Amino acid sequence: MTVESTMLIPVDAFSHLPMLVGRVLDPERSTFRISRKTFDDWDRRAQEAGYGDNWRRTHEEREASRSHALKGRLGQDLWIFAYGSLMWDPAIHVVEIRAAALTSFHRRFCLKVEIGRGSREKPALMAALDVGGECHGLALRIPAHAVDRETEILWMREMIGEGYIPVFRNVATPQGPVDALAFVMDRQSARFVDISPEEAAAIIATGSGLLGTNREYFDNLATHVEALGIKDKVFEDIRASLPFNANKVMTG
Repeated sequence: MTVESTMLIPVDAFSHLPMLVGRVLDPERSTFRISRKTFDDWDRRAQEAGYGDNWRRTHEEREASRSHALKGRLGQDLWIFAYGSLMWDPAIHVVEIRAAALTSFHRRFCLKVEIGRGSREKPALMAALDVGGECHGLALRIPAHAVDRETEILWMREMIGEGYIPVFRNVATPQGPVDALAFVMDRQSARFVDISPEEAAAIIATGSGLLGTNREYFDNLATHVEALGIKDKVFEDIRASLPFNANKVMTG
């Protein structure tokens, strides 16, 4: 069976970036293609770990956020700006992928979490879009007929708890600018930390939770970003302060 026949993202989606064929996971194979039933297991695990009933937004709160952000935009194609795992594991059906640059925001490890890759005893840092600079990533286009369904899945992934704000921003691509949805850091959130690369490295080196270590997350993100041909100084700045094997980046 050929790669083309098994791919659920159409081959045409890669016309601008053919080097990405085989590097972007099919949505239906992604563990992030979740449903409300997935939360039953997550709620159980969160309670067992002592996080209580309020560890996440309710379904109603999350859907209200989605409705507000997408008001007037259903019925038309929707662009998503991807800067992290959405680039290689989008978990949503898209029909076009472009190289993209978002100005006035940069990739930064400034979202502190105590669940997932972290815990209360060993918190973790996740990547987010913080104000200032520029971020290079990908622009993903969801076709109009699938926007409602696919963004419901996207919100379950990105808007589980506080930390991100969904905003629309002008994103530059080689094929022309697009108005894209981006999930940026909420600086008013208690999860936002304004710390140096050295301080970030100390947290990343020790963070650990139900989903694994913060170090694994950092190395995996760095590996994939670099494999896509994107250079970002944030990784080198943090690696310089990580333990001695930090420059041996994971390939998985």
